[in-house]
Order: sequence, then C-alpha cells, then structure tokens
Amino acid sequence: MEDTEIRAALDRHWAASDANDFEAEHQIYQEDALLEYPQSGERIRGRLNIQSSRAAQPNRKRFTVRRIIGAGGLWVTEYVLSYDGRPSYTVSIMEFLDGKVARETQYFGDPFEPGPSRAQWVEPMP
Repeated sequence: MEDTEIRAALDRHWAASDANDFEAEHQIYQEDALLEYPQSGERIRGRLNIQSSRAAQPNRKRFTVRRIIGAGGLWVTEYVLSYDGRPSYTVSIMEFLDGKVARETQYFGDPFEPGPSRAQWVEPMP
C-alpha cells in the first residue's frame, strides 16, 4: 500500500472517530490488531474488541487532528481528544502491516498551567 493510500485511510479513520461512526472507524484495523494504553496498563486484542470497548465509552467524544506524519509502516497522529468538552492531548502511534493497522499505542496528556520560570521565553498557543 502506498503512503498516499495509508494517509487517506487515516483521514477516514479520524473523521469516522469524530463522527462516532464505529463501523467505519475500525475498518483500518487488522482482525487481530493490538491496541495498548501504557498509562492505564491496558491491552486490547482484536479489532472487534477494540471497537466494542470504544462503543461502550459513555462520554461524548470529539477528535481534532493537529497533524499526521509517517511513511511506510509507521504513522503518528497528534490530536486533541475531548471527552464531554474536556481536552486531552493525545498521540497515536500506528504500525501498519499489509495495509492495515497491526498495532496501535496511544498516549494521553491532560492540559496543565504553564510554569512561571519560563514565562519570558514562551508565547501562548492557540
């Protein structure tokens, strides 16, 4: 699969995620895909289990992609995942095999107040 095709699949995946279209969202995964959340120590095996775990999430979710970079079998998406309006800055690392995601690792970071010690060198982000 060409990089342009993977990029298009990622664009469809994140758009479906934002629309809560669970069927379309999970077309990107291999049947035996593995999803890991290192911060909570969770591992989910299998596309249907990944889809079911996300569909069971009671919160209203919104996805705002900031950027996608990658080539070949390794792609990284940086995005803001908002649960009920509360943002979490998120990175998804996807490993592709035969045109589908074989493994994904997601990292989440909550916003925090800026440190006063570096105030003279920073500018606020939008």
